[in-house]
Amino acid sequence: MRFKAANVTAIIVALISCPAAAQEVRVLALFEGKALLAVDNGKPRTVRVGETYAGVKLISANSEEAVVSVSGKRQRLKLGEGIYSTATLPSGNATVTLNSDPRGHFVTTGTINGASMSFLVDTGATMVSMGIEDARRAGVNYLEGTRGHSQTANGVTPVYRVKLSNVKLGDITLNDVDGVVHEKSSFPVVLLGMSFLGQLEMRREGNSLTLTKRY
Repeated sequence: MRFKAANVTAIIVALISCPAAAQEVRVLALFEGKALLAVDNGKPRTVRVGETYAGVKLISANSEEAVVSVSGKRQRLKLGEGIYSTATLPSGNATVTLNSDPRGHFVTTGTINGASMSFLVDTGATMVSMGIEDARRAGVNYLEGTRGHSQTANGVTPVYRVKLSNVKLGDITLNDVDGVVHEKSSFPVVLLGMSFLGQLEMRREGNSLTLTKRY
């Protein structure tokens, strides 16, 4: 079968102009009427209901979940959940699967600079956050970090932004991770924030959360 030149040109233009379906969609934050989405390897963006970002349309959003449409298919996603194609999941990379506690929290153990820590997975935290005692146990010289202040439930507290030489969770190890030390706040656990989680693939299914190292 032969195609006329005009038809071939039209087909090529259609293929070029048709955006590829998103391979990875993650919900990083939820608000009433909008959500912070990460699509493929692009920069996270706050999307309002009715808007489309990188081929992903936000249908609805509240503090509990977001409904998105990808290639005409609707998906309900809670905070930290994502949609992944098999092509985007790393093969043979380090993976850890966590199970939620009765409150729906993912609490586990790991290490910072070789020191054992209790971690709470917190996608709402920008960085790995800890109290002063955990920082001392991990040998973090926070006084050499960048000083600032943070508003907490107990008021304004001094904080220090630091670099964590090594953060390990199961078989996943990351180096030079951004962290923050709260000088006057008592943290029962270390908040495992997005400076660590943002470098991983996150897939939530029911009560389990699977973390996979990207590279």
